[in-house]
Amino acid sequence: MKEFVSSSSEETYDVARSMACNLGSGSIIALVGDLGAGKTVFAKGLAAGLGISEHVTSPTFTILQEYDSGRMPLYHFDVYRIGDVSEMDETGYEDCFYGDGVSLVEWADMIEDIMPRETIWVRIEKDPQKGSDHRRIIIEDEHSGH
Repeated sequence: MKEFVSSSSEETYDVARSMACNLGSGSIIALVGDLGAGKTVFAKGLAAGLGISEHVTSPTFTILQEYDSGRMPLYHFDVYRIGDVSEMDETGYEDCFYGDGVSLVEWADMIEDIMPRETIWVRIEKDPQKGSDHRRIIIEDEHSGH
């Protein structure tokens, strides 16, 4: 487990950008955090670290956005609006998870049952007592439950 403290969006972005440098094809990142925790900022940093030049936004309504301008594709999922895990079959997620790119899944705890064992779990926690921009970013190579 690795833990980072971020006091700004830029620092959250930088943590993700650095992490991307160590990812290979087939990497799966599960991103968990409350609304406004910085999941999309993290996604943008990860994309930058992969060399992706496209504008990255959270695919809240499309569920999946694919970016392929970097050193490998990024499959960015936002499963917040998934009502049932079976709806993931329609996204073709398995092709992404077991493909040649990096899969990033926002709200992954909602589809925990289908996340592969080798998933890297990233939890972003707000700490309002330390300031509105203070975050703890916890990276776990294995999921230890919520």
